[in-house]
Amino acid sequence: MTLTCDELFARLDLDPSTQRWPDVTGVNTLGDATESDLCFAETADQQSAAAASKAAVVLVPLDFPDTPGARLARVNEPRRVFFAIAETFQADADFSGIHADACIDHGARLGTGVIVAPGAVIAANVSVGNGTYVGPGVYLGPGVTVGCDCCFHSNVSVQRETMIGDRCTIHSGTNIGGDGFGYQWDGTEHRKVPQLGRVVIEDDVEIGCNVCIDRATLGTTRIGRGSKIDNLVQVAHNVDIGEHVILVSQCGIAGSTRIGGGTVVAGQAAISDHLEVGAGARIGGQAGVTKNVASGETITGTPARSLSRTLREHAALGRLPEMARQLKRQQRLIEALEAQLARLEHSQDAD
Repeated sequence: MTLTCDELFARLDLDPSTQRWPDVTGVNTLGDATESDLCFAETADQQSAAAASKAAVVLVPLDFPDTPGARLARVNEPRRVFFAIAETFQADADFSGIHADACIDHGARLGTGVIVAPGAVIAANVSVGNGTYVGPGVYLGPGVTVGCDCCFHSNVSVQRETMIGDRCTIHSGTNIGGDGFGYQWDGTEHRKVPQLGRVVIEDDVEIGCNVCIDRATLGTTRIGRGSKIDNLVQVAHNVDIGEHVILVSQCGIAGSTRIGGGTVVAGQAAISDHLEVGAGARIGGQAGVTKNVASGETITGTPARSLSRTLREHAALGRLPEMARQLKRQQRLIEALEAQLARLEHSQDAD
């Protein structure tokens, strides 16, 4: 992929008569850029890095200082513009059409422009929308419904009756719709509770590598529109994730908990079952959430509590060594005073 100078000027809405730049064939960091890469810088303290970079063009904000030796393109929001252009250089699919080594049930329905890579398995009564890419080794189970322009990277498993909306991206190794962890003790053994529900993933969701989203026991496990899930996240049965939620790597959400829209759950946080987390909440890394969380609240720690309280407790913990030394000094002083008092009492008794 190459962006000519004129094409780049058009993308940036700049006047091409002002100067000429090399064609751009990729994007990179300032330090690693070659003579045909596009980069960006946001703050004045990056001026020396921009001057030393080999980049063809560096996108900078309007107030960025003049930098001799660097080709600067002054734009509003250089980071946003950079990543919008960077999408141009994403690799195309490795395959086109329906590969001969894919296994597709005759009852499956594929839209126009669907790509199915080798080793993919598409079961009976599956519906795949226009422009969707089904990568190598992907499994779409019976009755799965997939919207348009989705991307399933290699070795994704989507179990029966799952519904996935438009423009969703599922990364390698993720399993959607496996059985929830449900057992009931009958007096002699843990008897499995049938997991008869489904998973619904709404539009514009992105799910990282090796994520597990369990089907509902009854009803629906739902991932709301625009939510983004990092690698290695566990979402249990009947969890309801609102719109535009962020779930960071290695967090886990137990069964039947509801997460309000716009919430951010940081890495390795654990949220117990049957809880309500309000919209816009912030849950810190490694937090252990055992109670409901109010909308907009920020909590952290184990057990999770307000950020301000946790910070005070951590500050107190940092003072413990000095407090222990002070306590020892006070103990020695008390012992010395008691000994002195005992001598005085002894002397008075002798008189």
